[in-house]
Amino acid sequence: MSLSTATAGAPAVEAADWKVNTIAPVTNPIFFEDPVIRSEIRPIFVYHTIDKGFLTGGGHATLYALQLRYALTDRLALIATQDGHFDIDSPGLNVDGWMDLAAGFKYALIDDAANQFILTPGLTFHIPTGDKEVFQGRGGGEFNPFVSFAKGYGDFHITGNVGLRIPVTTDEQNLVAHYSLMLDYYTCRWFIPFFTANFWTNLNDGTNIPGLRGNGYDVINFGGGNANGNTQGTLGIGFRSRILDNVDLGFAYEIAAVRPYGLTNNRVTVDMCIRF
Repeated sequence: MSLSTATAGAPAVEAADWKVNTIAPVTNPIFFEDPVIRSEIRPIFVYHTIDKGFLTGGGHATLYALQLRYALTDRLALIATQDGHFDIDSPGLNVDGWMDLAAGFKYALIDDAANQFILTPGLTFHIPTGDKEVFQGRGGGEFNPFVSFAKGYGDFHITGNVGLRIPVTTDEQNLVAHYSLMLDYYTCRWFIPFFTANFWTNLNDGTNIPGLRGNGYDVINFGGGNANGNTQGTLGIGFRSRILDNVDLGFAYEIAAVRPYGLTNNRVTVDMCIRF
């Protein structure tokens, strides 16, 4: 009877631990929110190569940022998703400055261990505190309601996110829908490869930059004057490595997939999730 009880209980234990081997998304770090509730500090570095057809005439841009997530309960977390310093170095524009601050909450509405599924809605608000030189600090801020999910099939995981960037002042910034997907496979703690796709669809025309068809993906909302209906996106590959039990190192390479490319032609993202 003891052996029978232990055997019957084993799947439940395994199911309860399925999130241990899931990983946080590396790409689109500001808006592709991890559905799993964790406490972590996350430094991020992003290097963009700008398409030559963009208004800057090419060049590159770099972002240095630090995110914070704090689990208030096993289902509710405080999240600070945007800050940092942004630098654009190009023939047509050479500026740098601080990004807007963004923070909010997320709540694991469904956390079904038996079926390896979690669904987490949330909301962040972008406070216009940044420097206008890098197209921050404009308008009355921006809301971002979103829903993230993850589904596990043993060591294979599907993670997704959909959301809507809602500016308080729609003439200075565009209304933008965003949606992301990541497929990863836990081969071992040292190498967890993934494929990722991120897309943004502009849903109105702004007046901040008349005639601009593209946008700034996740880092800048330009308020383009001819952006309505245009979709931009990136495809990427990468991996995470669990270098310590509470530290995940991440690397991703992305290429723009839909013209007009806008701010990003291709980019590299490196981050580290330090959990506590």
